[in-house]
Amino acid sequence: MDATRVDRWLWSVRLAKTRADAATACRGGHVRVNDRPVKPAAPVRVGDTVRARVYDRNRIVEVSRVIEKRVGAPIAQECYVDHTPPEPPRGEAPVFARRDRGAGRPTKRDRRMLDQLGLSRGDQ
Repeated sequence: MDATRVDRWLWSVRLAKTRADAATACRGGHVRVNDRPVKPAAPVRVGDTVRARVYDRNRIVEVSRVIEKRVGAPIAQECYVDHTPPEPPRGEAPVFARRDRGAGRPTKRDRRMLDQLGLSRGDQ
């Protein structure tokens, strides 16, 4: 086999959890093969570069083997070469000013301190 549908391939190599999710991503313009937007039935061949945004994650993979049926994860990883850049490290959680429950309205001094932190009055 030298080609298969892109939605089937995305599902079979476990980049999408279901084939329906892969097809929806294709229809939404989130899948590109060789930098061209594709429909779910577009063929994918060995050597093609697939850019997919699935589940809020951008993936860039090169097809090294074409398969049609879902296989185990170790075998699925052999079917593509991942060129996805690493995600930036997540920083520390932002500091939020918290008030104790039942503490009442903030005083003028409290509001000024919140403004210095960069929080608006509605963000508490």
